Amino acid sequence: MNRTILLGLAVVTTVGVTSALAGCNRDSPAADGGGATAPIVGVDYPRSDTDFWNSYIRYVPESAKELGVELKTTNSQNDVATLISNVQTFVSQGVKAVVMAPQDTAAIAPSLEQLATKKIPVVTIDTRPDTGSVAMVVRADNRAYGTKACQFLGAKLGGKGKVVMLQGDLASINGRDRTEAFNDCMKKDFPGIKVFGEVTDWKGDVAASKLQTRLASDPDVKGVYMQSSFALSGTKQVLKQKGLLVPPSDPKHVFIVSNDGIPEELKDIKAGLIDATVSQPADLYAKYGLFYAKAAIDGKTFQPGPTDHDSTIIKVRDGLLEDQLSAPLVTADGATIGGEKTAKYDDKSLWGAS
Repeated sequence: MNRTILLGLAVVTTVGVTSALAGCNRDSPAADGGGATAPIVGVDYPRSDTDFWNSYIRYVPESAKELGVELKTTNSQNDVATLISNVQTFVSQGVKAVVMAPQDTAAIAPSLEQLATKKIPVVTIDTRPDTGSVAMVVRADNRAYGTKACQFLGAKLGGKGKVVMLQGDLASINGRDRTEAFNDCMKKDFPGIKVFGEVTDWKGDVAASKLQTRLASDPDVKGVYMQSSFALSGTKQVLKQKGLLVPPSDPKHVFIVSNDGIPEELKDIKAGLIDATVSQPADLYAKYGLFYAKAAIDGKTFQPGPTDHDSTIIKVRDGLLEDQLSAPLVTADGATIGGEKTAKYDDKSLWGAS
């Protein structure tokens, strides 16, 4: 899906809407008859074992072409040691900026410091580092993911019952944000619901095994919150084996909320196999990750405030800004649930529906 990129972000230092947009292709040979060299940006793909990240990988070259950026790419395959090594590769290749999505958000600090000493700006997408500074973090509000899932399940269960939360890796800011927000929301708004938190390290086989074990001890579980689509296949398989993968109209139905918004999730919502997901914008992660990398190369800076692409830049701490992109809750009918507006599964604004 190709969305028009509105690059005139609110509060861009010295750059307005028109000049920012015009400058996107200024370094592209195609844009100026070949008189300039496109800046080289190194992009590390964090993994390629999920539909979400494979979609992101497909979007990156499209965005690079739109922005007039030359790419050098690596894949760290969810291993921080490989990511650290890939950073060294980028430095040796002479990249002018790096885009990465570190899954271990603490261990990447030394690499960020090294890149800073070499004046190579970094943009992180999907995650933000626990310490250190980067030019911009591009992600959605992951605490909102947990809160939206909580409100949906709480409303569907009428505030009573048991739910399983298949957590990601708590070494990741995303896993921590989603977990803490879900638990906080349940404790505050739905104290009659018991939450079983199962740490999975973002591994589908671990998630399936732990869900199976939990259902054996607590067969009356009525809800599952998957913190990512990595658990989708295994969750459906386990529920099917136990005769629980049934339509929402069936009293045995187990309500399922996922995170990502991949095409398979949207199809499953339509089919009544799962009930909701939070659509994490894979396409916009690619586009704005590269946009902020190029902006950093050009010396542009930003301040907190609303943008013109339905997001808000927030100050996380000194030296760290985060552009929190929109991530809507998606349901079968697009109705408001638990006070939360939702998008219908076939809404064409969703990257997974296009």
